[in-house]
Amino acid sequence: MLKKVLITGAAGFLGSHLAKDLIAEGCMVIGIDNMYSGKLMNIKDLPNQQFIFKKMDVCSKELLDDPDLKTVQEIYHFASPASPRSYQMNPFGTINANTVGTENMLELAKCTGAKIVYTSTSEAYGDPEIHPQPETYRGNVNTWGPRACYDESKRLGEVLCYLYFMHHNTQVKVARLFNTYSAGLANDDGRVISNFVTQALKGEDITVYGDGSQTRSFCYVTDTIKGLKLMMEKEAANGEIINIGNPIEYKILDLAYFIKDLTESRSKIVFEPLPENDPKIRRPVIEKARKLLEWEPIVSLEEGLKLTINDYKSKLKNCVQRD
Repeated sequence: MLKKVLITGAAGFLGSHLAKDLIAEGCMVIGIDNMYSGKLMNIKDLPNQQFIFKKMDVCSKELLDDPDLKTVQEIYHFASPASPRSYQMNPFGTINANTVGTENMLELAKCTGAKIVYTSTSEAYGDPEIHPQPETYRGNVNTWGPRACYDESKRLGEVLCYLYFMHHNTQVKVARLFNTYSAGLANDDGRVISNFVTQALKGEDITVYGDGSQTRSFCYVTDTIKGLKLMMEKEAANGEIINIGNPIEYKILDLAYFIKDLTESRSKIVFEPLPENDPKIRRPVIEKARKLLEWEPIVSLEEGLKLTINDYKSKLKNCVQRD
């Protein structure tokens, strides 16, 4: 009998990657997405015999009565806009996905006995005053700003996970993800790697916000997916918050020059004002993941960027041919 897995946000970047991975392993996957930021092209080639897609909102109570969902064994709750551009355009929907939607998925897990992984975010640490960031750090988050709808709703989602674990013994695990990227990110996603690669390949100015001294840690999608699957698998991860990210840190300006070199681009690097509440530093402590999951990332930034650049080249070439 095939293992039945539910993925919310299945037509999004992470959800579609995971769906393909689980189907290749022989799982039956049910995907849910309201298509706010998801794209049908991400899931159009998935085999019908192993994939059921439901265009539904994770916040709908109807999900709890859906007969297809009453026998799921695992739940990956990804549903939420993730790029600043997307969540700032739909702040109330973002809050609902991470609170009402999370409670719905936890209730489903409680009723079915399914295991559940909730994808939180490194944004839970805000603009950190402790560096690098361990899971025990409580963060420095601004509740009164344009990023708060995402940061704070993810943090409240973590609270709901804690309550279901403590009061209902739900098998829930919380992953704090750090800047996952790959060729699967849409060219117009608005996140830093997709921005830089697209601008470099088009010969446009590469836009660096601030002076570029702010740092990020970038984790290729295959490493992130492996970490999430291990969280689902490992009993030791129950009731735990675990950082999933690459502990190697890069300055944004260095990233811009690196991408410019890899693409052999003649683009100029230009500077724009830093967005409000943009974190200055970001790097995970991953000792907990190493200990509990026996996981650490293996794809280097150079290797991951080359894969991303090659795919974006193909996308841009296809767009030009269609035009």
